Amino acid sequence: MAQKFYNFIDGEWMEALSGETTENRNPAHWDEIVGIFPKSGKEDVKKAVEAAVTHREEWANLPVPERGQILGRSGDIMVEKKEEIAKLMTREMGKILKETRGDTQEGIDTAYYAFGESRRLYGVTSPSELPNKAIFTITKPIGTAGIISPWNFPMAIPCWKIYPALLMGNTVVFKPATDTPATATKFVEILTEAGVPKGVINLVHGPGSRVGEAILEHPDIGVISFTGSSAVGRRIAEVAGKNLKRVSLELGGKNPQIVMPDADIDLAVEGVLWGAFGTTGQRCTATSRLILHKDIFDKFMDILIGRTTELKIGDGLIESNDVGPVINESQLKKILNYVDIGKQEGAKLALGGNRLSGGNYDEGFFMEPTIFTEVKAGMRIEQEEIFGPVLSVIKISSFEEAITVANDIEYGLSSSIYTNNVKYAMRAIDKLEAGITYINAPTIGAECHMPFGGFKNTGNGHREGGKWPYEVFGEIKTVYIDYSGKLQKAQIDTDINK
Repeated sequence: MAQKFYNFIDGEWMEALSGETTENRNPAHWDEIVGIFPKSGKEDVKKAVEAAVTHREEWANLPVPERGQILGRSGDIMVEKKEEIAKLMTREMGKILKETRGDTQEGIDTAYYAFGESRRLYGVTSPSELPNKAIFTITKPIGTAGIISPWNFPMAIPCWKIYPALLMGNTVVFKPATDTPATATKFVEILTEAGVPKGVINLVHGPGSRVGEAILEHPDIGVISFTGSSAVGRRIAEVAGKNLKRVSLELGGKNPQIVMPDADIDLAVEGVLWGAFGTTGQRCTATSRLILHKDIFDKFMDILIGRTTELKIGDGLIESNDVGPVINESQLKKILNYVDIGKQEGAKLALGGNRLSGGNYDEGFFMEPTIFTEVKAGMRIEQEEIFGPVLSVIKISSFEEAITVANDIEYGLSSSIYTNNVKYAMRAIDKLEAGITYINAPTIGAECHMPFGGFKNTGNGHREGGKWPYEVFGEIKTVYIDYSGKLQKAQIDTDINK
């Protein structure tokens, strides 16, 4: 019998008030039910927010280093349970164990970063323009944060959001993706075991149309952090904007890897293999566009296609496999539809393009790594986020053309160039319209202490990772202390021309 899971509200595990449930299944073996989860709604969110509001003051009054100690302990527990978490994550979302271990490690790193940051939440002290007056800033929590996370990094991304929210003194209502509720449950269990008090972290399972919308609309949630599609991000910004909620949006990408003639070709091939087909292409930073110079095009493609055919596709729990399944049938159909679009647009299907079938493949949603050549700038497969193992290859004749093609897109998350020419490298850093640029590395590989996010329709300007999300979850208060013993009027009592 499948394991039953629950919401976590005010320190208690409980069913959805409606009693409705939904199944969470293994995309590599669809007959395997990972768990039965609550299908919650507006009333469950209301109950979670009430708990979060009730316990705001208690959590906010705890000294920041003490909050940091609790979060640091959660990192220790995650270290102990790393393999357990990784196997659970692979079962519910498919990516190979090496990657789910890395996903968990990102969570561990973020926990320890929060622990260190608990003694570095510095304000700014500034000289006053008036005598006998001190000026400085402090940061206060916003109140309650609504966290809405995706399925492709079910430990790392919630950690990116929840650790800063908690350290800043906010309580949290957390809605994980419906495809990865088990990993989210494990994370909340770890936070509770580490000592996060009841009511401070609240977990509500359910679809975005019910749980997500209720989080957006609730007046007692003051800040929302979301990772997902640009279409949903626009909806969140629209709803939250009516109540002037603070919103952090990390959205889509259509990321280019440029390869110049002077590049190390073998290294660049390794980069595109990992960037395009790692996580089965299901990353917002995936290398979905290869911008390849004509002088090395034929040689590069021969090597790339040969290496791609060697990738082993299958159950992510088998250590020898390189690529796991697509998350679900709906996503697989979307990817196959884009393959048809690419053919109709006149691109050449150089490799793959099919759902894998036969044997164990029939048990899940497995897609061939797919490569299109003869792709022209402006084609839909070159412009739109597919979120699957599909690579569009565009031939270019110059560095300037490469930059133009790379930037001619509505997104601006990650970018990469392979070159041994320092001029190309430095000009790419300057000219690529992306929040992240890699030199001689693929478009994936962000580290937890550096800012993560992008330009244009990739988000709304905020960043995750490092110190930057702490700004999202805090209110800055400026403090003026006048110890002159008299009324002093700023600007009026200040005249540098006297």
